[in-house]
Amino acid sequence: MFSLVKIVISAIMIGIVTEVARRFPTFGGAIAALPLVSLLSLCWLYVQGEPTKRLSEFAFGVLWGLPATACLLLIVALSLRASFPLALSIGLGVAAWSLFLAIQKLMAHS
Repeated sequence: MFSLVKIVISAIMIGIVTEVARRFPTFGGAIAALPLVSLLSLCWLYVQGEPTKRLSEFAFGVLWGLPATACLLLIVALSLRASFPLALSIGLGVAAWSLFLAIQKLMAHS
């Protein structure tokens, strides 16, 4: 039952953000940039009884992914501005995200 509650609340949040973005794209983008998923995930993990050490590891994992996510969004935005189709823009962004994370991981281990 708790999983259903999580899904419904999360879906409502996404629905609200997309409706705002439909009417006010820039404002919707700013709202979407809020760490809603990260904060919701932290809350769900906490409610499920995860220890604070795990919550901290999760938060650092989110921080680790931010540069790659910024790269993904930049590639998608530039691709769309250049009139690339959405699917191609997202594909290029995900490829850049993956490459960025791989490079980041290699640099961390050297």
